[in-house]
Parts: sequence; structure tokens; C-alpha cells
Amino acid sequence: MSSQAPVLSPQELTDAARRFGTPLYVYHAERIAWQYGRLTRAFSGCDARFFYACKSLTNLNILRYVHRLGANLDCVSLNEVRLGLMAGFPPERILFTPNCTDFEEYAAAVELGVRINIDSLPILDRFGERYADGWPVCIRLNPHILAGGNLKISTGHAHSKFGISVEQIDEVREVVRSRRLRVEGIHMHTGSDIKEVGVFLEGLELMLRMSAHFPELGFIDLGSGFKVPYRPGDPETDIELLGLRVSEAFERHAVSTGRRLQAWFEPGKFLVSECGYLVVKANIVKRTPADVFVGVDSGFNHLIRPMFYEAHHEIANITHPDGEPHPYTVVGNICETDTFATGRMLPEVREGDLLVFRNAGAYGFEMSSRFNSRFRPAEVLYLDGEARLIRRREEFDDLLHGQLEVL
Repeated sequence: MSSQAPVLSPQELTDAARRFGTPLYVYHAERIAWQYGRLTRAFSGCDARFFYACKSLTNLNILRYVHRLGANLDCVSLNEVRLGLMAGFPPERILFTPNCTDFEEYAAAVELGVRINIDSLPILDRFGERYADGWPVCIRLNPHILAGGNLKISTGHAHSKFGISVEQIDEVREVVRSRRLRVEGIHMHTGSDIKEVGVFLEGLELMLRMSAHFPELGFIDLGSGFKVPYRPGDPETDIELLGLRVSEAFERHAVSTGRRLQAWFEPGKFLVSECGYLVVKANIVKRTPADVFVGVDSGFNHLIRPMFYEAHHEIANITHPDGEPHPYTVVGNICETDTFATGRMLPEVREGDLLVFRNAGAYGFEMSSRFNSRFRPAEVLYLDGEARLIRRREEFDDLLHGQLEVL
């Protein structure tokens, strides 16, 4: 595999936009493979398993491609499980990690034969009562570690809704004992955009201590949250260093206890963020006494991350890359304040120019909507140099689908 991360060229993105229209999500399959290769090499020193966190991007073709690479699947809803099965993942390679869901979703997941990850004491107790035959479970613990870019994406702190607090470990042990549960794994996930290797190691040391309570344990799932760079010079998780340190920690634990455990990870954004591009068209360049706005044929109905998380996405003018740079406020066509960027320096933008948002593969289309009764965009996968349509652009009939005429 090349040491240079593969990227799509402006010409390839332009060709896709001319062929399929805008706005358009474009994904680069080889970039996903490159990221997956980094992971497998980095953690080759331990018995590691990778479960793609498909909530980041669930297009069936992406799931099939990730399955082809050899990954497993992490799902947070029953429908994601069903999509995973459709994509060809065997049930035993799917981990179901819902949160605050109805118990019947767990029961349905058991019927489908997938692995179950439980993050509340009441569900753990009820599960043990229903499945007294010892159906194996994983238990999600809240490590009380504050990590991630901001509180919206931090999930392991003391006030998070996710997981069973490590301070309740005695209650967990009592439920496991009284219900004769077979705990095959323990799980933690502290958040997203974590650049510090030490945060993962702190969580791992805690989980290794917790493992002493579960004699049948086979794995420790450290979730993910690997940070990817969103702008030039951005820090990112040192995956290679993390893999080395995690391997060393698991080996020390094996030597001291005689127990060899698998290390599980759930990369989502790490695998698909940088593979994705959102190509849009400049509808209008609007000058006011205060700003110069570029209004594009998209909005937070297609890419909500800048508005919801204050996330930064690099923007490029791929039609007029050599134009004189000017500061622009890039906004959408939604009847809300949907500002993608303020004061962003771009080569001169003219009406009809194509702009591209980079790092749009994760939580882009996946969080899109039909707000303002606008259509969701098409999706294209570049594979082996060929642009393949993997989701058609919505049409007016899609807005009516499911509606019933009663008046």
C-alpha cells in the first residue's frame, strides 16, 4: 500500500458533479482501504479486532466494501443490524450497542444472533432474567473520563447518559452473579476527536482492572474516537504510537495474569471521514456592506456538522482554483441561519462555480434531512477509478412517500 494517502482530484470531483449533478456526496473507496490498512498495521502487535461504527455512514455499498476489507460491524440500532446482515456480515461479527432503547430491540437482536452490548443496570438485569440460558453479553462501562472535542461528542464523563458507571461495579457484579450472566466482554467509549494517546491508555488501564471481576472475559472494547485532521496542520491521534502502547499493555496484563484478551476498537469517522467530499454549486454571490456571501445549493439539511458541532470543513473552489483569494461567508439555501464558514479565504467565487467540502464522509449524508422539503443528494462511490452511483438523488415522490391522504 502506498505511503501517500489517496485523494480524489478536483477533475474527478468536477466530472462526478457534471455527470450526477449537485449537491453530491462522493466517497473514495481506496481511502477507506488505506485507513483500514493503517489500523491493522498499527495494532499488529496485539490480537485486535475492528468494528466499523456504521452510524457514521450506512450506505449499503459502504458496508459491503468495509466487510470486504475484513472489518466487523458496530451497530447502535436494530435497523443498522439489519443493514449489516444485508451487507453480508455474519451475525457473530456484528456488535449491537444501543442506548436508552426499548428492551424488545435487544430481544430482536438476540433472535438475529448478533452480539449484545448492554449499558444500563435495569436492562442488564432484565436481560439476565429473560435469557437465563447464559446468552453471552458485553457490558458498557462509563469510565468517568472527560475526553473529546467538546461535551456534545464526549461520552465517558460522569454526567453522560452512556454506559454503567464504574462506581456501580459492585451492583454489576451482583446482577451478573444472581442472573448467572456470561460476560464475554467489557466496553468503554469516551468520546470523539481524541488526540491524546494517554486518554486511551488511561481508559485501558481502568478496563484491565475491571476485567478481574469477569472470569469468562474474552475481550476489552475500547471504542474509538480517533481524531482525524480537519485542516492543514491539525493534530491527529498517533495511531502507530497508540497501537504500540496498547499492545504493550495487553502483553503486560497477559504475563501478570495468564489471561490473553482481545483488543476491540470501533472506528467510524477514522475510516470514512477523509474519504468523503460534498460537491456543491455556488447559486449566488451576494455583497452587503458587512459581508460577501456565497450561497450554495445545499445547507444544514445536507451537512449539519458546522452548525451542530461548530466543526471545520476545508472548502475549495474547484472550478476557479487560480482566482484571486477573497474572504467569503459560505451559507446554504435553507430558511435558517445555516452558515458553513465565516470569513473563509477562497479563490474568487463566481455564480455557477463548484465548491467542495472535504472530510465529509462521516456524519454528512448520514445526518441529512428533508428540511424545507428539499431533496437529499445523490451518493457516488469512486472505486478502481470509476464513479459509481450508490444512491440516486431524491425526487418529489420521495417527499410524499409514507404520507396518507385523509383530507
